[in-house]
Amino acid sequence: MTTSTSTPVSGPSVELRIGGMTCASCANRIERKLNKLDGVAATVNYATEKATVTVPEGYDPALLITEVESAGYSAQLPQASAPTEEARDTDDSELVSLRHRLTGSALLSVPVIAMAMIPALQFTYWQWASLALAAPVIVWAAWPFHRAAWANLRHATATMDTLISLGTLSAFLWSLYALFLGTAGTPGMKHPFELTLAPSHGAANIYLEVAAGVTTFILAGRYFEKRSKRQAGAALRALLELGAKEVSVLRGGVETKIAVEDLTVGDEFVVRPGEKIATDAVVVSGTSAVDASMLTGESVPVEVGPGDTVVGATINAGGRLVVRATRIGSDTQLAQMAQLVENAQTGKAEVQRLADRISGVFVPIVLVLAVITLGAWLGAGYPVAAAFTAAVAVLVIACPCALGLATPTALLVGTGRGAQMGVLIKGPEVLESTRKVDTVVLDKTGTVTTGTMALVDVITAPGAGREDVLRLAGALENASEHPIARAVADAAAEELGMLPAPEDFANVEGKGVQGVVGGHAVVVGRESLLADWAQHLSPELLQSKTAAEAQGRTVVAVGWDGQARGLLLVADTVKPTSAQAISQMRELGLTPVLLTGDNETVARQIAAEVGIDTVIAEVMPKDKVDVIARLQAEGKTVAMVGDGVNDAPALAQADLGLAMGTGTDVAIEASDITLVRGDLRSAVDAIRLSRRTLSTIKTNLFWAFAYNVAAIPVAALGMLNPMLAGAAMAFSSVFVVGNSLRLRGFTSTSSNPTH
Repeated sequence: MTTSTSTPVSGPSVELRIGGMTCASCANRIERKLNKLDGVAATVNYATEKATVTVPEGYDPALLITEVESAGYSAQLPQASAPTEEARDTDDSELVSLRHRLTGSALLSVPVIAMAMIPALQFTYWQWASLALAAPVIVWAAWPFHRAAWANLRHATATMDTLISLGTLSAFLWSLYALFLGTAGTPGMKHPFELTLAPSHGAANIYLEVAAGVTTFILAGRYFEKRSKRQAGAALRALLELGAKEVSVLRGGVETKIAVEDLTVGDEFVVRPGEKIATDAVVVSGTSAVDASMLTGESVPVEVGPGDTVVGATINAGGRLVVRATRIGSDTQLAQMAQLVENAQTGKAEVQRLADRISGVFVPIVLVLAVITLGAWLGAGYPVAAAFTAAVAVLVIACPCALGLATPTALLVGTGRGAQMGVLIKGPEVLESTRKVDTVVLDKTGTVTTGTMALVDVITAPGAGREDVLRLAGALENASEHPIARAVADAAAEELGMLPAPEDFANVEGKGVQGVVGGHAVVVGRESLLADWAQHLSPELLQSKTAAEAQGRTVVAVGWDGQARGLLLVADTVKPTSAQAISQMRELGLTPVLLTGDNETVARQIAAEVGIDTVIAEVMPKDKVDVIARLQAEGKTVAMVGDGVNDAPALAQADLGLAMGTGTDVAIEASDITLVRGDLRSAVDAIRLSRRTLSTIKTNLFWAFAYNVAAIPVAALGMLNPMLAGAAMAFSSVFVVGNSLRLRGFTSTSSNPTH
């Protein structure tokens, strides 16, 4: 969310990398600080840890950094060289540090909690052993909470970190008082398992297990949150790494291998069959078929020749090409798509954690109640020790153990169940969008359809047999690597078995193939290739060809011995489960929309086959983003399902992005949910599971909060001993975990779920 300023802002944008944020409220605080600056409009994204700031011309970015630092956080401008690697290393070191703290905390806390809860384990000096084990947890493992609380205190604010730090430190310091100045350090001291409510002076009680346990639980939640956030920048890395790394440049007629970064506009370079085209270019010589499906969504390779433009990162699927670079670096279509992904991610409104929203009100109230409790007990004439015990009890019992478990446990169980079903949910940010989704935008190629060409029909001329047409055409096409040829050859081999080997095979650039099979001179390809051999299609075949092309199918003509014998119809086929998936989406109240870079005729045919009414075809990657944005501007909450590089910006722009795991790494990383199977029904499962998980999290948060509300008055009255506090906290945590475990019973709507 961006807060508008009174001064209209129109100028350059500055991107800052923000450090030190621990919750969504931190992002809001930084955003408010920046937006107070004259002429500045800022959006701070907690998930990506970046601030996008629009400033007036000539504005000094150092002023922005100073403002962020004055709020208690760090900021830096993008580095001129290799910022991605540096950011990656920083993220990894933070994640490793958090994992080390969590591991150490868990190992040390378990025996502390066990000794406090089980009287049989309380040997003569158990309380001192607890101190030795708990001290590193409270001081070292919980240090990030203490540091954040101190920063909040310096700026007169409070967050969940404030409550965690105050609660754990209060429990720890009071335990030190009880051990060294009270009677808790006496050899043989016991914490009997008593569930009685009685006032206590507190000098005989220690709270080390509470402080250590809370620290461990909260660290676990933070670790899993950080691990999911680590994926935020992976889409850009995958997109930028998609291009070729080396290129064969022609200089003085000699090929020289150089790094793509050294390529300049105007350089001519060679692209062999199977190689990626290094950058946006124009064909100088040679003809070939270029597979641009990853960028355009077009399922059929595009024939190119001299004068045609080609796009970087597409694959040369045919002959040798010599091309001249026209755009390099940040000007290429691939780089511009990377920028689209980054803009869409940065522009997403950060999701406020429900726990943070609760703690925003809860923390100040708890602090006030603790002070009131202390004052009330002192005013009533009770000893200082008793008054302080009651005040500390309020902080301890209010420590958000169950609140900290509410999101990560539901997320872990939900995502674990999803993984069994082929649905990978990336983090808690994803879940709130699923509740409101009302429109599902579907890519065609590879999502609704298989994404590969297949033979769908064989049409024969009078006097020609189906087997003859398929055998002779399949044998000839079997010697070609063209995707359409592979579809014909594979279908022929599957139906007829072993195919004869052709003789005198020749590839006619841009038209087809010819050769001799079993003594027959066979020609397979475009109608124009057969016409070159005076083999003209009969009126019946011409009519069939026109009708097939009207349905968006690719027509391959077959002739031998001087006569056209038949037609082979090739098309991108619909997945067998797509129609059922569309029906299930409608049952969930979702409106499906087909969005594709393919031509209108093909798109309409596919949509009619699966039951989609709304079709938007012949769109480029930027147009896909615009379509998503337009639907959102109309008040719709949009989910996008896709699998190609061309879908990545739209997946990032959508309120909920779902990527087919059978697609590209770029689409997967840009999405919120990955569907491991190529089955579109798993998209339905993903939305249902996400909604169920979100509902579970809300239930957990409600009960965790209700537990705090109910327990605080008991603590304030001084009627909560450490054993009862531990038991009550354990119950609330067990309830939250148990409620989350119910997600394991979630079942798929698919008739054949993945096990």
